[in-house]
Amino acid sequence: MMASLLVVDDEPLNLEIISEFLDGEAYSLTLASSGEQAWALLDAQPQGFDAVILDRMMPGMSGIELLHRLKSDSRLAQIPVIMQTAAAAADEVTEGIAAGAYYYLVKPFERGTLLSIVQAALEDASRWHDLSQRMSHNILALSLLDEAHFAMRTLAEVEAVAALVSQLAADPGTALIGLAELLVNGVEHGNLGIDFAEKSRLRHEDRWSEEVERRLALPDNLDKRVRLQLLRQHAHWQITISDDGPGFDWRSFLEVAPERAFAPNGRGIALARKLAFTQLEYLGTGNRVVLLMPVAARSPL
Repeated sequence: MMASLLVVDDEPLNLEIISEFLDGEAYSLTLASSGEQAWALLDAQPQGFDAVILDRMMPGMSGIELLHRLKSDSRLAQIPVIMQTAAAAADEVTEGIAAGAYYYLVKPFERGTLLSIVQAALEDASRWHDLSQRMSHNILALSLLDEAHFAMRTLAEVEAVAALVSQLAADPGTALIGLAELLVNGVEHGNLGIDFAEKSRLRHEDRWSEEVERRLALPDNLDKRVRLQLLRQHAHWQITISDDGPGFDWRSFLEVAPERAFAPNGRGIALARKLAFTQLEYLGTGNRVVLLMPVAARSPL
């Protein structure tokens, strides 16, 4: 099925370049030359776009202003936004990510970079949508939980657990993203040894899932698990996630470094820390992390 993209830029040349780069791909493009025009299109067709490619600096309604408006509208909040920027300043990247732009392109960019980021955004959005569909079941029974333990091996298993546990959060949507990112990281990086650079390459080559499955089948990895312990603590859930890997230098991933902001991966830990949990602390070598997740109002205390 053809994905529908809204491209927003006040420079006609930039709109032309993106159109040419995406020509021949499975995308339907709608072009907007201002934030105001883009908002009118989004407001009129809230289900009409699968992703937005958005210029940061525009006269009138800027890209950041449009992003804030989009993410504060429940009809549009789940649309992934790819922010274009001419500068990679850390404070600007952090501001955009906090506002909801989880994908970045720095101008000028190559065609391959654009295609890789667009594909990553659409794949992630599809994954969050599929997971969110699981969040509406068994809410009453889950609210009676005081403690739980899970042991997972595959990506399908960690996504199922993330969808389940996120239902207990005050903000299930952001908790779902944060839990899924941390659990997937435990499988792919912790247990299977796929690092940031290798995952970037695999996603660019569209071979990430294939490589994960190959490594899961290796004899040395058959008994490795990612574990999640859930414990109620008054207004928060304490969540401990651990894997069977050697750990990693987690300190450099607590913030979104500019060199990783423009890659299709590598932001999961920082996003989880900033958006989903009130506390996130790695222990030891980095193969164990403790989180605090606010309890949903519906859960009895």
